[in-house]
Amino acid sequence: MTSFLESTKMLSEIKTGDQVTLQSIMVGRELTSRLTSLGLTPGAMIEVLQNYGRGPIIVNVRGTHVALGRGEARKLLVSEGTGL
Repeated sequence: MTSFLESTKMLSEIKTGDQVTLQSIMVGRELTSRLTSLGLTPGAMIEVLQNYGRGPIIVNVRGTHVALGRGEARKLLVSEGTGL
């Protein structure tokens, strides 16, 4: 049986073109509030539009393009596939 942490990755590890489902936000209340206002809530499907290994990561979430810093993306745990 695979544990929750083994089945998740940080958003910063996901390749351009892949779709994932947000599982958890591992940050404090202020950043969580900012991210949820952008549509990044647990269960949301995220498509990675740009991840070149440096610079911002651009994702499509709920029809909106969002640019995230690498530090932010490392705090978002996702699972591969749609999951819904």
